[in-house]
Amino acid sequence: MNGTKTYAVADRAKRDEVHVAENYAPLPVVVAEAQGVWMTDADGRRYLDLLAAYSAVNFGHRHPAIVEALTTQLERVALTSRAFMNDRLEPFAAALAELCGKDLVLPMNTGAEAVETGIKVARAWGYRVKGIPAGKARVIVAAGNFHGRTTTIVSFSDDAQARDDFGPYTPGFDTVPYGDADAIAAAITDETAAVLIEPIQGEAGVIIPPEGYLRRIREICDERNVLFIADEIQSGLGRVGETFACDREGVVPDLYLLGKALGGGILPVSAVVGDRDVLGVIRPGEHGSTFGGNPLAAAVGLRVVELLESGEFQERARQLGAHLASALQPLLGNGVSDVRIAGLWAGVDIDPAVGTGRQIAERLRERGVLVKDTHGQTIRIAPPLVIRATELDWAVEQLRLALAD
Repeated sequence: MNGTKTYAVADRAKRDEVHVAENYAPLPVVVAEAQGVWMTDADGRRYLDLLAAYSAVNFGHRHPAIVEALTTQLERVALTSRAFMNDRLEPFAAALAELCGKDLVLPMNTGAEAVETGIKVARAWGYRVKGIPAGKARVIVAAGNFHGRTTTIVSFSDDAQARDDFGPYTPGFDTVPYGDADAIAAAITDETAAVLIEPIQGEAGVIIPPEGYLRRIREICDERNVLFIADEIQSGLGRVGETFACDREGVVPDLYLLGKALGGGILPVSAVVGDRDVLGVIRPGEHGSTFGGNPLAAAVGLRVVELLESGEFQERARQLGAHLASALQPLLGNGVSDVRIAGLWAGVDIDPAVGTGRQIAERLRERGVLVKDTHGQTIRIAPPLVIRATELDWAVEQLRLALAD
């Protein structure tokens, strides 16, 4: 393909065992090309993508408007570092701040970097604004969370696979049950700087909290002078039928943590977005990134924001999510024990009698559909938002057959 050496699927395991560290256990498919909602492997077989790179590809593989923004910027300048200004960063930051209804944007690269940045901002705010004694700031988090895999983040994870053998762990975090706002209120002390929550837990299996949970967190944080930080890295930017999952309850956090889809499925782009009285606590030299806010990333991020401004993708997620929910309904009790869905994002729990989540994912791969399992019995369905209803129907039919295999 275009002179690039490719390999058959059968060669994958042998090559990866030699050269690629085994920090993932991927399905045995070697993707060589992708367009829209379809991916093609090195042998020329096509697969329907129902994962969208964990929502990083919300707008489809190689969306033409995003590719155009990328290639146009490549012909000008790609990287300057933040040692200098670049002419793409301010337009991107202004557009993203307006989309969020905030003042400032602190650009980074990956979702984990955005979370780490949010934690640093919260601690600095706690010391410099709230008056927490030096070294005492604490952050409340939820059980079942997934915010990344850096050493600080795994310190407050309860996922043994992500956490075990990576200590000593960073102190300063208090864990409460997810979905229990009263537990958050009870955990707050004078040393609490922030509450860090996923509005919908993605890696945990698309876990949707009770109605009113986010509103109550907002009220508690206001009452107790604590920051509300929303990790919208997977749930944000159109996936749930709204621009942000917090919009489902009409809630605005103090800090948005964004990533994945912000890079349009092309580049790693992340950001922390907040008002000046919070995000403004960071001073020159205290935090940064060589690549964060680079011209190429800013040009792509700006185009992503422009795509979201029309509301087209949010509406597609709402309509197609309702269609998917109807299509999945007949599978309940027929190999599926539960379905949780928000917009075009579903967690499907597989009845252990028919297999594990991994086994169903492997059967679906054989049928030309790509999904990923999580936590043993769950598969996640999160296709690019450009998918068609007929393609969803075909995918659900393949799931029905895979359950019956």
